[in-house]
Amino acid sequence: MGRDGARRRPSWPRPPAPAPAGRRVTPFEIFFDLVFVFALTRIMALIGQRATPATMGQGLILLVLLWIAWSSYTWLGNHTRAEVGVVRGGFLVAMAALFVAALAMPEAWTPGPGLDGPLLVALAYVLLRVVHLGLYHWAAAGVPGLRARIRFFAAVSAAGWVPLLLGALLSGTAHAVLWVVAFVVEIGGQRLSYARRGTWPLRSASHFTERHGLVLIIALGESLVAAGVGAGSAVTRLPVLGVALVGFAITSCLWWLYFDRAGPAAARVLATAMGQRRDRIASDAYSQTHLLLITGVIYLSLGVEQVLALVAGGDEHAEGATMSWSASVALHGGAALFLGGRLLFLRLTGQPVPPGQRAVVVLVLLLLPLGVVLPPAAALGALGLLLLAAVAVERLSGRRPAQID
Repeated sequence: MGRDGARRRPSWPRPPAPAPAGRRVTPFEIFFDLVFVFALTRIMALIGQRATPATMGQGLILLVLLWIAWSSYTWLGNHTRAEVGVVRGGFLVAMAALFVAALAMPEAWTPGPGLDGPLLVALAYVLLRVVHLGLYHWAAAGVPGLRARIRFFAAVSAAGWVPLLLGALLSGTAHAVLWVVAFVVEIGGQRLSYARRGTWPLRSASHFTERHGLVLIIALGESLVAAGVGAGSAVTRLPVLGVALVGFAITSCLWWLYFDRAGPAAARVLATAMGQRRDRIASDAYSQTHLLLITGVIYLSLGVEQVLALVAGGDEHAEGATMSWSASVALHGGAALFLGGRLLFLRLTGQPVPPGQRAVVVLVLLLLPLGVVLPPAAALGALGLLLLAAVAVERLSGRRPAQID
């Protein structure tokens, strides 16, 4: 009887039950998202008010790596409940690693006093990914073929961690190149995994769409924080207050362009899609394309912050100052990236793309060289007018979601 009892006793806790198909996002997952958005603010701190092409590129690399980690945990949280038992413990470890990575972001490229910043970021990222893959593999018991997919993806991801760690030990161009190789391997491995093994199975469309919508709206909120940072104590001056309100109007337009029709219509399409097509929409339209939306918001926020910093400067040099090329790229390139990513999102979810929306993207890009000539407030105002035009085109188009076969 003793031997029978020993035989029945599991050596590891039983894998968690799959999450309910129609569940909603939990406060614990929102807590995880807040740590992720904190990391985004640290990337903005790395780039700084006086952005350069180098710092903007460095920020982009870190942003891609962070998004890979966040997206991976979103799929895990869609498969099994994140706030229960061992999975919750794993998420807390991951959140601690993400928090450490966020704190070290401004020193991710230049080692300073104390612990090595680049190595700290790289090790925290690897821990994030290891915890995710271990939890997902454990929770995937009973889903045919899923563990094999996870093992394949884990092998490819581990290959990407090699240049990530090596790059952290180097400096300059070698550091940047190796980290670019790392995220290319991660993204390429994910796509290769999809091609050979199929996409991750989506359990709850409502949970998945809500999670992406929430992280986007939190990022939009951070754009308002960036406006406050740029304005500083000069916000009570009428010109600065007026420009800050233009920044608020721009953020409101971005919210409208996604949450008024595009997001809800895409959620309905995903909910009614079936099988592999449903999983592919989740992967392409959400896990991949929302990176463009988040990146666009972050860089647009940097541009607004720099415009307000110039307007609020108040000294004789600041009064006649114009934006640098980097600031103009952040402002107009960020807006164009959001708008272009949104058009791709519409197409991938089977929604019509009005020609007027394509024209707005082109016009925003044409503003980029004007941004270094016009007064900063005028450049921001011109961008605001174009985004208002995009909202008007959206309202007048009266589009409805197309059916996905």
